Amino acid sequence: MAEFRDSIDIGAPPETVFEYLITNGGMTAWMGQYADLDPTPGGKFAVDIAGHPVRGEYLHIDPPSRVVMSWGFAGSEDLPAGASKVEFRPTPIGGGTRVDLRHSDLPDTEVRGHADGWANFLPRLAVVGAGGDAGPDGWQPLPD
Repeated sequence: MAEFRDSIDIGAPPETVFEYLITNGGMTAWMGQYADLDPTPGGKFAVDIAGHPVRGEYLHIDPPSRVVMSWGFAGSEDLPAGASKVEFRPTPIGGGTRVDLRHSDLPDTEVRGHADGWANFLPRLAVVGAGGDAGPDGWQPLPD
């Protein structure tokens, strides 16, 4: 299994950024077209991204400094629902928040596609977290 890590700085306090990780409207402002979230340990994490149903559950919620959810795709044999973990760690920095992302337990074959997805979505999180509008998301997964 492999891991992907990245980080981004956002011009907003951690409390503001955290809301974009745990609310339906917050999540779909930067990632996905549909979200059904229950941000409690064991609660549902469901986001549809470019026609792909990401499914899992929230594993840890420590407002506003940490959120961890399981992640995978409904019906996938390569990365089934809940098979990997995504962790966000918003921490205060001068002028805002640094969000560290760690996506772990990824099959080696899934790293490239998820790296491409996060490269699209993290800058969108920075835009909305700072009060902007990321606009419609036209991201599509890389071809196999």
